[in-house]
Amino acid sequence: MARQMTLVGFLQAQNCTNFVGSWRHPLADQDFTSAEYYRRIGRALELGKFHLGFFDDRLAMPDLFGGDHAHTVANGIRCVKMDPITILTVMGMATERLGLGSTFSTTYFEPFHVARVFATLDLMTGGRAAWNVVTSMNDGEARNMGHAAHQDHDGRYDRADEFMEVVMGHWDAWEDGAIVADRATGLFAHPDKVHRLDYKGAYFQSRGPFTVPRSAQGHPVIIQAGQSGRGTSFAARWAECVFVAYHAIEQAKRDYASFKAKVAATGRDPEHVHVCSGVYPVVAETRAEAEDKVALIDKLPKDIDSLSLLSEVLNFDLAKQPIDKPFTQEEMDSWTGAQGMRDRLKRELGNRLPTPRDFITITRRGTFHDHPRFVGSPKDVADGLEEWFVNRACDGFVVAASHVPGAYEEFSRFVVPELQRRGLHHVDYKGPTLRENLGLDRPAVGDWREYAH
Repeated sequence: MARQMTLVGFLQAQNCTNFVGSWRHPLADQDFTSAEYYRRIGRALELGKFHLGFFDDRLAMPDLFGGDHAHTVANGIRCVKMDPITILTVMGMATERLGLGSTFSTTYFEPFHVARVFATLDLMTGGRAAWNVVTSMNDGEARNMGHAAHQDHDGRYDRADEFMEVVMGHWDAWEDGAIVADRATGLFAHPDKVHRLDYKGAYFQSRGPFTVPRSAQGHPVIIQAGQSGRGTSFAARWAECVFVAYHAIEQAKRDYASFKAKVAATGRDPEHVHVCSGVYPVVAETRAEAEDKVALIDKLPKDIDSLSLLSEVLNFDLAKQPIDKPFTQEEMDSWTGAQGMRDRLKRELGNRLPTPRDFITITRRGTFHDHPRFVGSPKDVADGLEEWFVNRACDGFVVAASHVPGAYEEFSRFVVPELQRRGLHHVDYKGPTLRENLGLDRPAVGDWREYAH
């Protein structure tokens, strides 16, 4: 069968999409604290046969800029952050085939807890769960979770590697067929098919036995989104779906090929790791209508959106730095956040040290332009997506919305049929589990150990 693209809906359990200005859009639904809001999103994504609805998450509202949260609350800059796992359960009850993914931090939770949360979600959704593994990014999250400051970048990934070994080990605890529930003999489950982990490492100790049996898909799909050198090495080792922020097709092709080579070097099959690039589509029946839509969208961002979100991701208060004064290398080396973003500015600026304005203009964070945009008719948008896909710049797309749920409804109604007509996107789901729909094998107990070191 010809290669087909993976589609992911980029979601937030908050007052806006990942585009902060989305709540200001005149067509944005404002009942974002209701269950029906997320059920509508799930139905819109399933209409377009999206593989996955995925929730990004942070453990703090953005409050590093100026050392206060007032601007965040006043401007609606991701100030509402609800628990995404609870919301995924609600969405799972409103859908039948859509994969359901959420972010959970390895820095501020315990492996047994995370393993149990996602294994339970996987059972409750019939094998549709996915875990986006993150190491968190700033001091605000650290302080909310009882720590004085955020751990250094590479140290967080060292801890995350061990965290994964514990989670995977627990997910292996119950063999298939362990439960028999035989009333006649009184045997509930075979004791020799349920195992203790007895893990002792540098960061974690976890005994077991784990308390949740295996699901229809074996265990949840693993997602990762780190783009620093250390982050991509972690993703190559563990991830089955990788979310990336590629900004131009030629750069994307190089980074895609480099990452796939890293996957192959671990002994894993690169074709079984889906690389999905973030994109902003704006579609209408005609190009002129779509351009009118994007003109409205581009009026929604404010400068404070960018400054606040950049402070959050860099783990540095940009209010302390004059906007056109370059940072010193020593200053940037001391930051614990967003190494991938700093690497990007170094590539684009060469030896020149960046200013806060450089971070704003190059990253465009907080605007509806920090991912590639595809604007126009269904044919125009499909042409852009096809060019990236067939030229191996990615394996699919993380579709980010200008407003919810309307932007997802428009994408499913206009763009998806055009992609299906071209044979680029599946016409229907292949099965009930996320792994089946991604073309991933159901993992046998212990499979991960082959590439974990």
